[in-house]
Amino acid sequence: MEAIRTEQLVKQYGKSRGISGVDLTVGEGEFFGFIGPNGAGKSTTIRILLGLIEKTSGNVRVLGEDPSEAGPRRKILSRVGYLPSEAMFYHGMKVKEVLRLSADLRGADCRSEAKMLCERLSLDTEKKVEELSFGNRKKVAIVCALQHKPKLLILDEPTSGLDPLMQREFFRILEERNQAGATVFLSSHVLSEIQNHCSRAAIIREGRIIACGSVEELANTSAKRVSLRGRADLTGLSGIRDLQQAEDAVSFLYSGQMKRLMEVLAAGDITDLTIAEPDLEEIFLHYYEGGVQG
Repeated sequence: MEAIRTEQLVKQYGKSRGISGVDLTVGEGEFFGFIGPNGAGKSTTIRILLGLIEKTSGNVRVLGEDPSEAGPRRKILSRVGYLPSEAMFYHGMKVKEVLRLSADLRGADCRSEAKMLCERLSLDTEKKVEELSFGNRKKVAIVCALQHKPKLLILDEPTSGLDPLMQREFFRILEERNQAGATVFLSSHVLSEIQNHCSRAAIIREGRIIACGSVEELANTSAKRVSLRGRADLTGLSGIRDLQQAEDAVSFLYSGQMKRLMEVLAAGDITDLTIAEPDLEEIFLHYYEGGVQG
């Protein structure tokens, strides 16, 4: 069974676009990435998956249930751990009270799991939520999302506010959960997170999925990263993106004809040349800046 499946999912906000015809399949046990900058449609898609907003049209199933129906939605939410990009809590409550409330809403005894997570994330449960920094509020949200050992984790920009050490520990926890069978759906614009942890990913642009597959498949484009020193007339050479220049050094992402590139470089005065496979961030630029049309 798929953990998540959408077919031609559409959300319109009046005349404004939300998402348009999103087709997405995430298998049980996957560590799946959802890539796109702010405003691309990531959060809208997630809110529909959780039943927090109504879809305009299309079909959606989460853990085999339809989140648009009240009964199935309650069942979904009891089996899902959701981490929003920004978490808000009732003022005046201590961290331990927030965690207990979250557990009670799911009817679960999470005390031992919550204690372990708080220790790993260095979270003081005696503090009141209004006394916490943004990073520590994010830790509270992480524990709320994970303490009941959900079957599916839906994480929306989860590492914002966490320092590098906490980010590393957070991903260790996610990898442990994934190895134990949980499905992880990671929405992020931090491409290194996707590259380092996800097996498959989808790229969303302007409300549409423009590419989906394994991280290796997404990286399998004709684009190359070209770096050179010296002088070359690149005027009129098509297929150049992300051009960066500094003194006599030039670097760019190239998806044109390699023979034509060699001709242009041979006519110049090149002292050093490197042609390499691009990393995921550069691949993202290739897809997002028009390299591939959805």
